[in-house]
Amino acid sequence: MKVLLLEDEYPAAERLQRLLHQAAPEAQVMTVLDSVTAAVAWLAANPAPDAILADIQLADGLSLEVFDRTVVSSPVIFTTAYDAYAIRAFKANSIDYLLKPIKLADLQAAFAKLRQWGTPAASNPDPTQRLERLLDSLPRPAQPFKTRFLVRSGEQLLPLPTEQVAWFQSRHEVTTLVATDGRRFVVDYTLEQLEQLLNPQQFFRLNRQFLAHLQAVQRLHPHFNGKLKLDLSPAPTDEVMVSREKAGAFKNWLEG
Repeated sequence: MKVLLLEDEYPAAERLQRLLHQAAPEAQVMTVLDSVTAAVAWLAANPAPDAILADIQLADGLSLEVFDRTVVSSPVIFTTAYDAYAIRAFKANSIDYLLKPIKLADLQAAFAKLRQWGTPAASNPDPTQRLERLLDSLPRPAQPFKTRFLVRSGEQLLPLPTEQVAWFQSRHEVTTLVATDGRRFVVDYTLEQLEQLLNPQQFFRLNRQFLAHLQAVQRLHPHFNGKLKLDLSPAPTDEVMVSREKAGAFKNWLEG
């Protein structure tokens, strides 16, 4: 079984490939692509894969745009942190819609559906039944986005609202929360976990090290090779860059 993987975050792609090896040992990842543009070009130049695993958010837009720009006959398993695009995913040959962080059991169930895709009973399912099955497969609504952190200050534990969070930095597997007043706290979350917990309208994953609140972004400076250099407040000691691949999505996020 040949699988095309669409994912713009390297750690997420690595983890998904490890899970895929366990869930479907027969699956072979043909390539990993991180953008809509790359996916459209690859699909135009290569035979259709047996399946596509696609994150909704790619470096230059939504993976759903791939299906608007080219004909895709392969069944698709979508992976995402949010369920807001479920109905649009239904229109793009989707057989499942997995919310991150993806669990092995969920991926195994998705591939069980995939193996039934080509059977006579499943090759042309009734659209209403497909939609019902897709909606039934969605997890029930999760808890609301995280609104505060319990941080340690000396011997005390303090509740800190997310409105007072400026940015997070991950260094040497330690995540530091920096408050708007400059205070720093170590928190027991990875940036990947924080991406799932925080409101994406307020927080953006800038790169592998930084995740920032909208109010912390002060200025943008065009940089070499299409990158953006950012001024954050409070100012970190390390230089903060947004890659060329993420620059467009970042600007769109800033504009709202």
